[in-house]
Amino acid sequence: MQAKSFLSNFSVFNLIVIAMLSGLGVATKPIIVPLVHIISGPLFIPGGAVAGGFYMFWIVLGAAIVKKTGTGTLIGIVQSILVIATGAMGTHGIMSLVSYTLPGMMVDIVFLFSKDKSYNILHCLFGCMAANVTGTLISNIMFFRLPPVTVALILSSAALSGAIGGIIAYSIIKGLKKINIIL
Repeated sequence: MQAKSFLSNFSVFNLIVIAMLSGLGVATKPIIVPLVHIISGPLFIPGGAVAGGFYMFWIVLGAAIVKKTGTGTLIGIVQSILVIATGAMGTHGIMSLVSYTLPGMMVDIVFLFSKDKSYNILHCLFGCMAANVTGTLISNIMFFRLPPVTVALILSSAALSGAIGGIIAYSIIKGLKKINIIL
């Protein structure tokens, strides 16, 4: 019953936007990660940490367009289901429910700090940064278990990548507002 009442807060349009952006996030990951591996591989930095900002920004974009609490979490859940169902690149099996949902939750938490759901560049920047750092940390805890110094370096690269992804998301939102696609 609670799931139905949670989903009833979203219009059909909202759910379509969530589904589309979830799909785009999953679809862009296999394209972006190998490209980033070209640079990050020789530096021994996990490519997912660096590439994350460039596919986590879809969560931020969705949360900023839909403007409803829980949108980031819902995008993360849909992405995890898509990854599990399709066996897409970077699948962590059933643990994908955790590794994809927690970054979405972090975006929701950052977006809670807004007045009248009026999001600015800082919401996007910190939202994407928090999502990417969380996703990187969760992956390290679940799979890699690297030493703390290495984790600190990887998390700092994840934060930088997330910040860049947040700026990209804000630029897209600004463009969509300029042509009156979103309010």
